Amino acid sequence: MANNSSLGKNSRLYFLGAVMLLWCVAICGRLVFLQVFSYGRFVKQAGHQQQRAIPVAAKRGVIYDRAGHELAMSVLVDSAFAVPTEVKDLPTAVSLITHITGDDYNVVLADCRAHKTFCWVARKASDETIQRINSLKLQGIHFQKEPKRFYPARDLAAQVLGSVGMEDSGQSGIEHEFDDQLRGSPGKMFISVDARRQWFADVETQPDPGDNLVLTIDKNIQYVAEKELDQAIHDTQAIAGTVIVENPHTGEILALANRPTFNPNLRKQITPGALTNRAVSYVYEPGSTFKLVTISAALEEKLTNPNEIFDCQMGSIVYNGMRIRDSKPHGLLPVWGVLAESSDVGSIKIALRLGEDRYYKYIRDFGFGQRTGIELPGETRGLTKPPSRWSRVSIAAISIGQEIGISPIQLAGLVSTFANDGVWVAPRIVAGTVQPRGTPQTVAFQPGAAHRVISSFTAAEMRAMMQKVVLEGTGRKAILEGYTSAGKTGTGQKVDPATGAYSKTKYIGSFAGFAPLNNPQIVVAVILDSAVGLHQGGQVAAPVFRRVSQQVLEYLHVPHDLPLAPQHQLLLAQAKTKDKDLEEGTPDHPGETLETAEVNSDSSEAAKQSSVAQPPTPANAATKGNVMPAAMREPVSSNALTDAANAEGSQKPADAANQAKEKLPSTGTVVLDVEQGGIEVPSFVGKTVRGAVESAQDIGLQLEAVGSGLARQQSPAAGTHVAAGARVTVQFGR
Repeated sequence: MANNSSLGKNSRLYFLGAVMLLWCVAICGRLVFLQVFSYGRFVKQAGHQQQRAIPVAAKRGVIYDRAGHELAMSVLVDSAFAVPTEVKDLPTAVSLITHITGDDYNVVLADCRAHKTFCWVARKASDETIQRINSLKLQGIHFQKEPKRFYPARDLAAQVLGSVGMEDSGQSGIEHEFDDQLRGSPGKMFISVDARRQWFADVETQPDPGDNLVLTIDKNIQYVAEKELDQAIHDTQAIAGTVIVENPHTGEILALANRPTFNPNLRKQITPGALTNRAVSYVYEPGSTFKLVTISAALEEKLTNPNEIFDCQMGSIVYNGMRIRDSKPHGLLPVWGVLAESSDVGSIKIALRLGEDRYYKYIRDFGFGQRTGIELPGETRGLTKPPSRWSRVSIAAISIGQEIGISPIQLAGLVSTFANDGVWVAPRIVAGTVQPRGTPQTVAFQPGAAHRVISSFTAAEMRAMMQKVVLEGTGRKAILEGYTSAGKTGTGQKVDPATGAYSKTKYIGSFAGFAPLNNPQIVVAVILDSAVGLHQGGQVAAPVFRRVSQQVLEYLHVPHDLPLAPQHQLLLAQAKTKDKDLEEGTPDHPGETLETAEVNSDSSEAAKQSSVAQPPTPANAATKGNVMPAAMREPVSSNALTDAANAEGSQKPADAANQAKEKLPSTGTVVLDVEQGGIEVPSFVGKTVRGAVESAQDIGLQLEAVGSGLARQQSPAAGTHVAAGARVTVQFGR
């Protein structure tokens, strides 16, 4: 019995020991499972419940103008956030805060419920908003400093600078184009909650600030451009407008103004339409400003000269069955007169001499149909098409600025080419980037790509002809005080979206020019969209050019190249300029509308057969009967014909004039054999610059010297009769 009892006790002990051993093994196994195999998973769960990583935004780089003035900068402001686990009544707290901020209650509440440790309730708010939230004394609501983008000049250069989003990412303009350089590297901050539901923050990595950016914009010139554009919008009731001020020699954009605009500080009030940078993304038909391409190409190809006479057929021409009329009748005009009076008939005849392929080559060389490469997002190429897709009237339409689309920045580049001695320079608006340092730094500007389009001699001829536009033509409201100026007006009709045809009430008025004439310092392009009432470029855009150029030249301390006229003389000269005299453009539309011109094409050669004879080129003009090359003679008015008839006494004045007109051919180039007055231009060929200048001064002529060395060619040619004080352009070379 004793042995059996002892055996029973031992077996119970063994069983109890086995149970204890198994229990210890199970406990140890569970601990090993939790501490070793499941460690990572539980750490992640704990981190998700107790800790949240918040990115710390880096301070965006400062954007400066060319003089070092801040145009965009970042300042530290307060943001409010909630630790939902600390808030006793979360819905009520969110309701009170959103009532102050104006944010969506449901969105903020959902975000706070989704994140137990951290959620934003008021990002980068104003001081007043933060004070009102703080005055609520809500438990679980805390504040954190964050950088906020600030634009000290408010809406100045708004489309150039652009705007940023809530997370400081660039949304438009320079802020978007250079976002990677400006935004820097963000840091990281951890928000943790302990067992007592107390939060604490720990910044693990510090943010690195972004690079600073220096623009070519001058803050003061930008202000002048925007002020005068605002005045023009107010005066003309135009729906939009653009003003560009450029250095023609380097391509630096000194000002780029657009209307409508916006204040980038008021993010919630920005509309998508206001963000559009019309200077680089708006496509329009240039109208008569495109005659600069037509005439300069013909001069460069030696197909004409500034003083050759063209018969503008009293303002009407038929080309391939399409009648095209001038805004007013013109008879005989020299080439410079075609440009000054903006004759469509004369421009078409000049383009026909060029031919399609040569004309298209110059269109491309002047930068049309391709991006300029300016450092702004959304730049357009414009709307052009190769000659293989031109219709039977395309060359006529394009020569007067229809059936082709350009941007304002391309127009500024065109005029800059003439001001820059025939060399096209890519526009630039960013001078460079610099590292954020406390000491002043110098940024060396590097001009963009450049190529020669026309010779220096042709560019000088164009400058002289563009001055005639201002002094005697459609640009008389662009005359400056104390400075010479030159340019070209343009008026293009817009397409009515409702009908797909040209509108009879909506126009694009433009003027682009430069000053001073012989040493251009600035190019100014002005485009006004849909002015009410007066709408011609010479009527609405040229005055803006005058006001902007006058102020900018004085600001840049450019020396006067003309004596300052008394104020009463300026007022008298302006009073003599009638708005009706500044009209230009044709009421007819020979080509397709801008939208269809880009899509439709008619490459059939049969469709291009001409219904009128093309005017003869200078090479063969002398063989066409009595029609001879117009060797740089001035046009003769109908009064001269009447005087000649009176001298003979054999006919009535009116009959003599009518008979003389009947003898004139309807097309071609004509020179009347009448006695020439004025000063006969001598030959300057072979003379030095000094000798040529002295010879010109002795006989009362102005000489424009191009190049150095000995005179090689001149315009007008020797033997031409010109008025006293006329300008003669001489090309010098070695």
